[in-house]
Amino acid sequence: MSRSGVRRGLLQEPVGEKVRCLTCERRCLLGEGAIGWCRTRRNEGGTIYTLTYGSVSSLSANPIEKKPLYHFYPGSVALTAGSWSCNFACPWCQNYDISKSPPRPGRYMSPEEFVHTTVARGCQGTSISFNEPTLSLEWSLEVFQLAREQALYNTYVTNGYMTVQALALLVEAGLDAMNVDVKGDAAAVREFCQADVEVVWRNCRAAREAGVWLEMTTLVIPGVNDDPAVLRGIAGRIVSDLGAGVPWHLSAYFPAYRFDAPPTPVATLERAREIGLQEGLHYVYIGNVVGHPAQHTYCPECGMLLIERWGLGETRVHLDGGSCPRCGRAIPGVGLAWKSRDNSLGRERGTPNV
Repeated sequence: MSRSGVRRGLLQEPVGEKVRCLTCERRCLLGEGAIGWCRTRRNEGGTIYTLTYGSVSSLSANPIEKKPLYHFYPGSVALTAGSWSCNFACPWCQNYDISKSPPRPGRYMSPEEFVHTTVARGCQGTSISFNEPTLSLEWSLEVFQLAREQALYNTYVTNGYMTVQALALLVEAGLDAMNVDVKGDAAAVREFCQADVEVVWRNCRAAREAGVWLEMTTLVIPGVNDDPAVLRGIAGRIVSDLGAGVPWHLSAYFPAYRFDAPPTPVATLERAREIGLQEGLHYVYIGNVVGHPAQHTYCPECGMLLIERWGLGETRVHLDGGSCPRCGRAIPGVGLAWKSRDNSLGRERGTPNV
């Protein structure tokens, strides 16, 4: 098929007279003419096609801190593209205008055009975000390969619900970093997202083992995942499964879409941060609260302020290479001192979390 936005899906297998999609862990089994749970893939003539290849709903050059990725080329800018729909059912989605929408007619952007635009705008990398990027798998793979040729980095902001096969393809194509949103404990993810949180943890472990830089986010929502036991469970799982050096971002929720919980109190976020630190995490951040001191990076050894972040437009790095200049402790991350060299990214891969 040659229609704009329509390409053959890479990951699928025949099952009798139907075809199973292997892009995300829902593994939808589709009969002729059927559309998957995400509404972006359809069985046509015994073959699954993606309906959103190169279909860009949103495009902007964003500071990498907006992802949020705080230990990955701080102060750099990623050209960020989103498409349509999602494979989760979250009723509080902050980007519901695109994530809750089926594919719409819109701008088609080839991988070549996207990477060319990234370079032309002076960005240091790419990011697939806004809606669930796994649904743009085929386009992402081509973007990543072309971006690598231009010495650009590649990132995903994701719910982490791709299949093992999809994740392996992304890593092979050049995925450098991911921010993964852990929505809550098993019960909350099952109830509100209609998903299995163990898949998310599995993919986080696999990404880390493959050398992808990893940071975690939890949108803290009153009545959903703000119970101290739930937060302690997430923090402890990050430490045990991924490492104490993996940053955890605690973001304030504001009412959106079909959920009417009140906004997250700052005190709740501060309590959550304390829980994360008590569980052994070294870097726990508070987001969506302008000017909060917990948006900065401090040395876990001596407490020195190492990376200052003021909003999303100004970042100041006070590191000696990748280490604390006061006590010498190595700070986990990728490209932490890229600006102090020659403003070129090089081809660093993720350093092990500590």
